[in-house]
Amino acid sequence: MLSKIFVHADGGSRGNPGPAAIGVLILDEEKNELESYNERIGNATNNVAEYKALLKALQLAVKHTRKEVHVFMDSELVINQMNGIYKVKSPELFELFQQVKDYEGEFTKVVYNHVPRENKFQTKADWLVNEALQ
Repeated sequence: MLSKIFVHADGGSRGNPGPAAIGVLILDEEKNELESYNERIGNATNNVAEYKALLKALQLAVKHTRKEVHVFMDSELVINQMNGIYKVKSPELFELFQQVKDYEGEFTKVVYNHVPRENKFQTKADWLVNEALQ
């Protein structure tokens, strides 16, 4: 088990709502890839897909650490909601938000970071989403 990992998560839909997918990339502290994952999740909005990607990322992360997880996403909405900067107004998103908050208890520390979609690891997470949608 590692003491710290980095997770890049992304979700997207074609049509918003429309066919949706998630992508997750898990890295060790040296930025070596530990795992990648993608999945079609049916029809969803972009925001629902982003939250489902985050939840799956934490579910996958427990295989690698129970200590520190640094989550990176290009969704400003999700990151700011997880950090308590924005309120979660949508009941559907609040349910997913609560699931993520509950899952945080599996780790000593979870840190949420916003990154531009051009970040090289975020680009890979986005590629995984698009790969699942093909």
